[in-house]
Amino acid sequence: MARGKRYRNAYEKIDRTETYSPAEAIHLVKETAGTKFDETVELKIRLGVNVRHAEEQLRGTLALPKGLGKDMSVVVFAEGDQAKQATDAGAVEVGSDDLVAKVEEGWTDFDVAISTPAMMQKVGKLGRILGPQGKMPNPKVGTVTDDVAKAVDESKSGKIEYRTDRYAIVHLAIGKSSFDEEALLENYAAVIEEIIRAKPASAKGRYILSITLSNTMGPGIRVDSSRTRRGEIMIGAGTFGDDDAEEGGTDGEDAAEEGGPEQPSAPAESEEPTPA
Repeated sequence: MARGKRYRNAYEKIDRTETYSPAEAIHLVKETAGTKFDETVELKIRLGVNVRHAEEQLRGTLALPKGLGKDMSVVVFAEGDQAKQATDAGAVEVGSDDLVAKVEEGWTDFDVAISTPAMMQKVGKLGRILGPQGKMPNPKVGTVTDDVAKAVDESKSGKIEYRTDRYAIVHLAIGKSSFDEEALLENYAAVIEEIIRAKPASAKGRYILSITLSNTMGPGIRVDSSRTRRGEIMIGAGTFGDDDAEEGGTDGEDAAEEGGPEQPSAPAESEEPTPA
């Protein structure tokens, strides 16, 4: 597949043979962001679970400590007082039969769908539309509830749903490339700790097989999957940037300026990883 110049330039900054510390990977994610829009930072976690067994499938929600950097649009299937509560809480659209019909006609321009239990008999037929998009209301993740005001407020403040796909991969957004590095690391740590907490009791062998970070339009960056505790993940937070060039970073020209024999201008695969 042909790639543009911007992508190729970003790709050259990444050593494909290296597994980076979380702080190094976040730094590279920001460094390789180069589009005209604020790219989403995406996290992919491949797990050693058998998703053909229901008990090994992961699904849940978590609130990112630094949010997603976007205004989440929420719709609510509700009637009466609950419909008013949802509107007051900031839902972009609230309805019952009319909203069901609108979604049936193909409208899915929203991020989260919430329903009251009483509406689920009608909302259930939208599964073929909302299910593949991960937007179907589900009591297990708190999107089928009578407390619609609380659910709307949580969704708008950065509460996200995670689930394993058929390849046992959890794919999440953890913020925007405009976030500072420490904020992205905080969100990354929250996700990893939640995935560890949700490990199925029946899962055997190695649990986290690989972790990759990337921008929406950027190349993947492999992350050290052995760092699963917040303290380990936050090591190196805020230490990159201007000091990066002085330490040899990823640019061979910067390394040459340093002049030290231990960091010659060499191909990326021969460099030692920057200490976290």
